[in-house]
Amino acid sequence: MARLFGTDGVRGLANGELTAELALDLAVAAAHVLGDAGDFAGHRPRAIVGRDPRISGQFLEAAVVAGLASAGVDVVRVGVAPTPAIAFLTAETGADLGVVLSASHNAMPDNGIKFFARGGSKLDDSIEDAIEARMNEPWPRPTGGDVGRITDGSELVELYLDHLVGSLPNRLDGIRVVVDCANGAAFHVAPEAYRRAGAEVIAIHADPDGLNINDNCGSTHLEDLQLHVMQHKADLGIGHDGDADRCLAVDAEGRIVDGDQIMAILALALRDRGALRASTVVATVMSNLGFKIAMRQAGINLIETAVGDRYVLEAMRASAYTLGGEQSGHVIMLDHASTGDGTLTALHVMARMAQTKRTLADLAAVMTQLPQVLINVKNVDKARVGTNQSLNAAITRAAERLGESGRVLLRPSGTEPLVRVMVEAPTAAIAQEVADELVAVVRAELSL
Repeated sequence: MARLFGTDGVRGLANGELTAELALDLAVAAAHVLGDAGDFAGHRPRAIVGRDPRISGQFLEAAVVAGLASAGVDVVRVGVAPTPAIAFLTAETGADLGVVLSASHNAMPDNGIKFFARGGSKLDDSIEDAIEARMNEPWPRPTGGDVGRITDGSELVELYLDHLVGSLPNRLDGIRVVVDCANGAAFHVAPEAYRRAGAEVIAIHADPDGLNINDNCGSTHLEDLQLHVMQHKADLGIGHDGDADRCLAVDAEGRIVDGDQIMAILALALRDRGALRASTVVATVMSNLGFKIAMRQAGINLIETAVGDRYVLEAMRASAYTLGGEQSGHVIMLDHASTGDGTLTALHVMARMAQTKRTLADLAAVMTQLPQVLINVKNVDKARVGTNQSLNAAITRAAERLGESGRVLLRPSGTEPLVRVMVEAPTAAIAQEVADELVAVVRAELSL
């Protein structure tokens, strides 16, 4: 049987794979595991629950809240709020767990359930497995006054806004920003946070109707943001995804600034303030080689992890590093957040612009992105990557050809029968040529 939890919670087609029944069962199991396995010893567990604006979030939220309350958990419903807001409020209010109904950047018909443990941290694999193992088991149901209470807590978002603005080293006065809210969870919070910090804000795709989340907008569709930045002569644009745990940026000329460039900007800002612990940044193996070169030239250490923000966070926590993230714009600033936070990230990028009086393009120029080609090779035996001698020989030849001016990475997908072939090289033509050669070998050697 396939594992229920994926790389970021449980996700699927709402009312298809992800049903109200499944949501209720998950909530009960999570209450038993995260609320001290049902042995509350006089302590009534408490949960913070939020969601993005998807229409399916309404019935899924109702199912989750019902499951938690039936297990004796008091529930505070925050309503529509970014995922990092729920993580923050879980920690800030001393709740035993947090739950978010969101499928992040996925299309509207999908939805997901994400859990946070005490302190607002994402769950380890072992905790997720424990929750999954306890689904549908018999359990003693509380009755009478022992069932959970349900209250509304939309006002708690103010605590999150105060936290965001209070994290800044300086104000954003003089900056004009266009923010694409993806018709998602940050439709109110992100523009309001930027305004309170002093920026002039133009918000687009900030009118969610339950159906239009991520619909040709947000961090996965930056074209409209690029257009508005140039039309309004803005200093930059910020594109969020549906639950606002990440962001990408656009400079004044409409050029995209990705997560690697954002991390480079923030790394230098933190270093200059003496706040980059151990002069180290954590990134995944998919970060552009240009980012690695820029960090080395700046005297900043780089630790690489497997793909996935949970692995970045694990490495950060192990040594108390302050900055890490992914090329996708999922950036973690551990001094201020327990998970990736797109609004927080954008605020600190703009703070660097305001403090240095430099443009986003100028700040992003600290690194030169090498041309990158990424090809997904489908219907192959991904388990044989690393053991096939012909493929290993081809990878060695490609790496020797590129030398220090490029790199090769073959990575089996964690969820699909495919292998990702990634090549970076001094020119796009060389990157494409090397990638095509490796793809041909993968297909010849690993085809199912």
